[in-house]
Amino acid sequence: MIVVNLDVMMAKRKISLNELSERVGITITNLSKLKTGKAKAIRFTTLDAICKALDCTPADILDYSSEK
Repeated sequence: MIVVNLDVMMAKRKISLNELSERVGITITNLSKLKTGKAKAIRFTTLDAICKALDCTPADILDYSSEK
């Protein structure tokens, strides 16, 4: 199971969903789905833009857990 830690990185960087949405260029709705783990996929270009905006790596945002 892939775990999305976007909310953790946003809190560490003290950035709101609105601000991240503006920086990345995707809707608040789509970011919210990603943040809550309801998104079924993410484009590499979107992941790249999020990492640039938050100054982090994909490993800071995505994690893997063998538990369901």
